[in-house]
Amino acid sequence: MKQLQSLVCLFLTLGLLIGSVAFASAAPRNDVIIGVRLEPPHLDPTAGAAAAIGEVGYANIFEGLTRIDRNGEVKPALASSWDISPDGKNYVFFLQKGVLFHDGAPFSAESVKFSFDRARGDASVNPQKVLFEPIESIEVNDPATLTIRLKRPTGAFLFNLGWPAAVIVSAVSAENNKTNPIGTGPFIFKNWIRGASVELQRNPAYWGKPVALERATIKFIADSSAAYTSLMAGDIDAFPIYPAPENLDQFRSDPRFKVVIGNTEGKTILAINNGKAPLNDIRVRQALAYAVDRKAIIDGAMFGIGQPIGSHYSPTSPGYIDLTGRYPYDPAQAKKLLLEAGIPKDFKLKLVLPPPEYARRGGEIIASQLKQVGIDVEIIPVEWAQWLSDVFKGRNYDLTIISHVEPLDLDIYARDDYYFDYHSPAYKAVITELSATTDQKKRLELIEKAQKILSEDCVNVFLFLLPKSGVWNANLTGLWENVPIPVNDLTEIQWKK
Repeated sequence: MKQLQSLVCLFLTLGLLIGSVAFASAAPRNDVIIGVRLEPPHLDPTAGAAAAIGEVGYANIFEGLTRIDRNGEVKPALASSWDISPDGKNYVFFLQKGVLFHDGAPFSAESVKFSFDRARGDASVNPQKVLFEPIESIEVNDPATLTIRLKRPTGAFLFNLGWPAAVIVSAVSAENNKTNPIGTGPFIFKNWIRGASVELQRNPAYWGKPVALERATIKFIADSSAAYTSLMAGDIDAFPIYPAPENLDQFRSDPRFKVVIGNTEGKTILAINNGKAPLNDIRVRQALAYAVDRKAIIDGAMFGIGQPIGSHYSPTSPGYIDLTGRYPYDPAQAKKLLLEAGIPKDFKLKLVLPPPEYARRGGEIIASQLKQVGIDVEIIPVEWAQWLSDVFKGRNYDLTIISHVEPLDLDIYARDDYYFDYHSPAYKAVITELSATTDQKKRLELIEKAQKILSEDCVNVFLFLLPKSGVWNANLTGLWENVPIPVNDLTEIQWKK
């Protein structure tokens, strides 16, 4: 009898152990490994133009007064609410209370004043300094309230405060954020292995809703073949913007994965150095536009995924007008314009191509198309850091292919020091009026006018809207299907139970 009781106890114990093991194995994971194409040059979104910086830190490590959500809408963040004066020039922000930076330093209205004064100051290296230009003054009312007075009404002010470049930093740690980013977000920076990955961990003292993930790793995978292999092998769980569209059907046929085709704000363009002869001749720029077959580029470089654009504006944004018919594919017209401009038959241009596949593949196609109208193109492939230094900062280029992923960024064409080297008093006047306009109907009219000027001046050859081809584990939820702002927001990611 005792032996029977012992066996029963043994079986019950084994059953409990087996049940415990089964329960443990069924528990959802609390970590995620994300793949991205480009490694950022550093990790401070207030000190660099590369979109890859915000893709790591925005909403994860750093937060702004407002934030842009997955639908492109402005939401409260470190500011819980705000009041706007009837004339649209005074904003009173009411801040979240009990917020700490990751090093324990307190967040307050003084933190906001420091961040914005730093961003708009003479020594500012903020890549979007122009966003802060409308600010006349910043007054700290008390630790949880501040007033920002503007020089003029600024219709997009709250949206602008949601950009990665407008995140709030601490006076104590700001100077070291490039290598040791310290923000107020739900994730704490843990480690950066150069050339490999950045590791984040959950912030146990986060002021807002806790995230489901305990750890998140962002891996930098530049090669599209390696991206494919890493997903198939399970070495990464998701590639939010997958770089090789030719593989998508393979992932679609595999039940382990989910494939989601969405939109980005990536206006992909053949950028032209407007200040360099003979590209400063509108006939030459128009010839380039007529010589380029957008459909062939979308089919060849993007495997048919991508929406054509005719100006620097996303078809998904309010106020978009279809200008793709302004410069149809017409090699004969391109040759005629080159002849009128006195361009010799041995005319050569240098096409600088950064690493992304859309640029490298698209560049080969465009070089072939320009060859057909008598333009000899030298392709110069460069790494991202060299593109930023030589093209974006140094303007040492004739042509380049790049996708501008910042939302609603028509204002870049009104900047005297921007790498397009485009100068139009008429365009600047439109952007100045747009910035000061709060009436939505009038804003849309001005947005349409700005698009038309860029098209007529043929500042660049506008190609297509960069699609968001996301591939991730079928059991993973919470990733963004569209990217209205260039980020990898990890805050809603979790595994199915």
